[in-house]
Amino acid sequence: MRKPARKGPAVPARRGGGDLISESAGYGDLVGGIGALLEDARRASARAVNALMTATYWEIGRRIVEYEQGGRERAEYGEKLLKRLAGDLTARFGRGFGWRNLFQMRAFYLAYPPEKLQTASAKSGRDLDAVESTATETLQTVSAISLTAHPVNHFPLPWSAYVRLLAVKNEQAREFYEREALRGGWSVRQLDRQIQSQFYERTALSREKAAMLAKGSRPVAGDALSVEEEVKDPYILEFLDLKDEYSESELEEALVRRLETFLLELGGDFCFVGRQRRLRIGDEWYRVDLVFFHRRLRCLVLIDLKLGRFTHADAGQMHVYLSYAAAHWTRAGENPPVGLILCAQKNEVLARYALDNLPNKVLAAEYRTALPDEKLLAAEIAEARRRLEARATRGGKR
Repeated sequence: MRKPARKGPAVPARRGGGDLISESAGYGDLVGGIGALLEDARRASARAVNALMTATYWEIGRRIVEYEQGGRERAEYGEKLLKRLAGDLTARFGRGFGWRNLFQMRAFYLAYPPEKLQTASAKSGRDLDAVESTATETLQTVSAISLTAHPVNHFPLPWSAYVRLLAVKNEQAREFYEREALRGGWSVRQLDRQIQSQFYERTALSREKAAMLAKGSRPVAGDALSVEEEVKDPYILEFLDLKDEYSESELEEALVRRLETFLLELGGDFCFVGRQRRLRIGDEWYRVDLVFFHRRLRCLVLIDLKLGRFTHADAGQMHVYLSYAAAHWTRAGENPPVGLILCAQKNEVLARYALDNLPNKVLAAEYRTALPDEKLLAAEIAEARRRLEARATRGGKR
């Protein structure tokens, strides 16, 4: 005879596949609180690394400058020194120490010599007492823990902000942007937007300067950086030598290599000329991602890859490249160069040929007939990006 089942405490029935924990009072607050704690910790970690990195790069710049000043013969081969040093450091420490990066570190030290740091420190104590942030606390912590010989607490902005500031030639404007970025807590995107909009010049000319400054300190959509973007900033990844799938610089390099292979596989018309071809316009150096020569069209093909959204500025920049190439790279008997702009953003992949500067419509039509279809190129770059990201994601899960 079967014994009757023993009755235990009543268990509430689950509704809709839910569970008691998620439905209990206060659990949502627990998840939200832990999530906020982790986000704050990750931001603080990124800022701590940024502070340490910026101070380290300043120190590297100081040592390069002092080495150059150690003898006249050293000062005369500045670019050769940086390239030799870049090769040796890259061999020992991996990426992040190319000669252009070393050039920026050297320029960073020259823009912020020790005597200027001391003056800025004294001034900030008088003028920026109200500026208190997590970044400042992080800098003090890093300074106390390690690298005490480095001026960590003199650089409250991230390294990417100082890289952007170094491009501002007017020293007064640079100091203005740095001060306002500190006062307003600007992200790097906001700083870049204000520089591009000539905020300094507009404020100087304005009769209502206080109103301009107040308006300028307010961020707009797209200025804020997510925690993911702060933690996975390419500069931080390079500094820590992390082989991370989120590094845009690695993605760009991989896409350029794939595009190079793809064009060469199309047939014998495309002849490879160079990658990251440098050109100098005024005091600025630029790079063209890929340069080919098309045998049938007898012209150079300049290719520029953009990981962001296509803008009119990209088209203008390409036309500058084409004008330079026509004047300095094109040989006698060759046709004018043509430019190809590739946009590889996830939600907008497109390809555009720059044919506006050609001398006649017949030549433009011939170019369109001989060059690969723009839709084909866009599809190839989209597929290449998908495969690269999928491969990187699988590698990151190992």
